[in-house]
Amino acid sequence: MAEVLVLTGPTATGKTALGVTLAKRLGGEVVSADSMQIYRGMDVGTAKPTAAEMGGVVHHMLDVADPRESFSTAKYAQMAGACVDDILARGGVPIVVGGTGLYIDGLLRGTDYAAAPSDPALRKSIEAEYDTLGGEAFREKLSAVDPDRAALLHPRDKKRLVRAWEIYALTGRTITWHDEQSKLARPRYEAYTVALDFADRQTLYDRIDRRARAMFDAGLVQEVRRLLDAGAGPETTAMQAIGYKEVAAYLAGACTLDEAIDAVCRASRRYAKRQLTWLRNRPDVHWVRWEREPDEEALAAAAGDIAKNFTTAR
Repeated sequence: MAEVLVLTGPTATGKTALGVTLAKRLGGEVVSADSMQIYRGMDVGTAKPTAAEMGGVVHHMLDVADPRESFSTAKYAQMAGACVDDILARGGVPIVVGGTGLYIDGLLRGTDYAAAPSDPALRKSIEAEYDTLGGEAFREKLSAVDPDRAALLHPRDKKRLVRAWEIYALTGRTITWHDEQSKLARPRYEAYTVALDFADRQTLYDRIDRRARAMFDAGLVQEVRRLLDAGAGPETTAMQAIGYKEVAAYLAGACTLDEAIDAVCRASRRYAKRQLTWLRNRPDVHWVRWEREPDEEALAAAAGDIAKNFTTAR
């Protein structure tokens, strides 16, 4: 019994537009599953939907956190779950839209992440090791014992990389193993999951590059400067996001603007590749692969097929 429709996939595949189209067709509301769109003031670099792009559809879990605070998967699952429950109680269809797989899994499973073991002293030593090795090398170390979780995390995601190693060090089991055990329990929600992609990988990469460059034209540098001035330091989770870290380096004089733009494009493509790798290992995903960049006609056709299949699954 599918209660929730999940629309996911790598960046720049048209999730926002298709989510709105589906919401209008099904009488639903969107629950964002993007780990950076939760932050206020981070609009340009996260491709946060504008009022016009929302098309009158209610969107939840946008602008719910301050960029200076840490925001966990557990907190997201709690807050987003309350949104989903409210939509269901009113007879609506929750449409979870986003590319942050940890958030989607946490929401659907209702995992109690806070119950996992922790050791503050050990965590500090692991953080020091991360700082010494660097994000890429530390992720490679994690990959040797937990390739699935390493593939899902960005090298700059220090908090989650450190946490994954902390759990392994304390329990002798990977966080992926613990997640698999959690899956044995009945999930909080049953979901019909759709992932978007392009039939040709180069089409996706070209679209990612255009989007990244358009963000700079739309004022990404100014947005990052405002966040830094407001106290969102380089050490915060928010400022580790793709686009923000590179621009912060540019503003600090560590690179040129052109180098920052190229770095954002490169990091975005790599992130998309990791998202696809994670999704392809999931047997419960229904794929929509665009032959070309989706226009209104393509969006409407895809929405019709998805809505039909979701309704049948319910």
